[in-house]
Amino acid sequence: MSKRAAKNTGDGDARKAAVARKAGAKGRKADMKGRDAAGAQAIYVYCVGERAALAPLFDDELPGAIEGESVLELAGEGLAAVVSRVPLADYGEEALPSRLADAAWTATRALRHERVVEHFARRAAVVPLRFGTIYLRRESVERMLVERDAQLRSVLARLEGREEWGLNLSVERARLREEVAHVSPRLREMVERAEGSPPGRAYLLRKKIEALRDEEARAETRRVASEVESRLAKACDGAARLRVLKDEATEQGELAARFAFLVARRRFDEFRRAAERLAEEGAPRGFRFELTGPWPAYNFAREENTEGGKGEEGERGKG
Repeated sequence: MSKRAAKNTGDGDARKAAVARKAGAKGRKADMKGRDAAGAQAIYVYCVGERAALAPLFDDELPGAIEGESVLELAGEGLAAVVSRVPLADYGEEALPSRLADAAWTATRALRHERVVEHFARRAAVVPLRFGTIYLRRESVERMLVERDAQLRSVLARLEGREEWGLNLSVERARLREEVAHVSPRLREMVERAEGSPPGRAYLLRKKIEALRDEEARAETRRVASEVESRLAKACDGAARLRVLKDEATEQGELAARFAFLVARRRFDEFRRAAERLAEEGAPRGFRFELTGPWPAYNFAREENTEGGKGEEGERGKG
C-alpha cells in the first residue's frame, strides 16, 4: 500500500472515530434527558381553602394522594391549596390523554382525588377543583392563589358552613301513565267515547288515548320536577338542575331529573323534611326520590373562575 493510500485510510479512521464520539455524546445527552423527563414532576391540585383552617388537619391521619408514593402538602400562605406531586411521565400534556383513555387507571385516580377532596370538605370550607387540575410548578400554584384571591375568597364565603346535597327524581313510567288516566279530564272523556264507539272508531281512539297518556305523563313529570326545584330552593342557599343522560335509569325507575342543592348545615333538617314531604306526595303517582350526599360543593364553586386548567395551558405554552 502506498503512503498516500495509508494516509487516506488513517484520515478516514479518524473521521469515523470523531463521528462515533459525537454520536456517543448525543446518545448520552439523550439518555440523560430521558432520565430527567422520567423523574420530572408536576403539582396536582385538589382543593383550595384558608391555610389557617387547613393546616391543623395535617396533624391527623390523611387520605392517600392520587399517586401512592406522594404525600399531601399545602401550597400558599393566606389561601392555600392541597396538593401532591405527580410524575410528568403520566400527567404531562402529551402523556395524560392516553392515560385517561385507560378506564381502570382513570377510575382509580378519580376515586383517590374524590377521597382527598371529601376529607377536607367535611372539615373545612374548601373550593373543590375538578379531577385533573395540574400545574407544572409549585410557584405557579402560589401565583394562581394570589391572582385569584378575591374570587376564591368570595366562593369560600358562600360555601362556609354549607354542603352540597343531590336529589335524584325517578319515575315508574307505567304507573304514572296509569295514574294520569284517572286524573286527566281529557283522557277520561276519550276513554268514555272509545267505550261507546264502533270497533273501528274505538281502535283509533285507543291509539290516541295511548299517545295522550304519554304526553300527559311527560307533562306531569316536568311539573313535579319544577315543583321539587322551587320548593326545596326555599330550604337551601342554592339550587341547580343537572344534566340527565338519555335513558338513564336508577334502581327506583327511569331517572327524570337530577338536582344539586347547597344546604347550610344548620338547615339540613328543614331541607330533609321538605324533601320527605315531596316524596310522600309523589309516591302514589310513581315518583321516587333519592337524597345523596353530602358532597364537596362542585356545582356551586364557580370553577370557571377558580380552576387551574385553562391557566395551565398558558403555563405549558411558556415551557
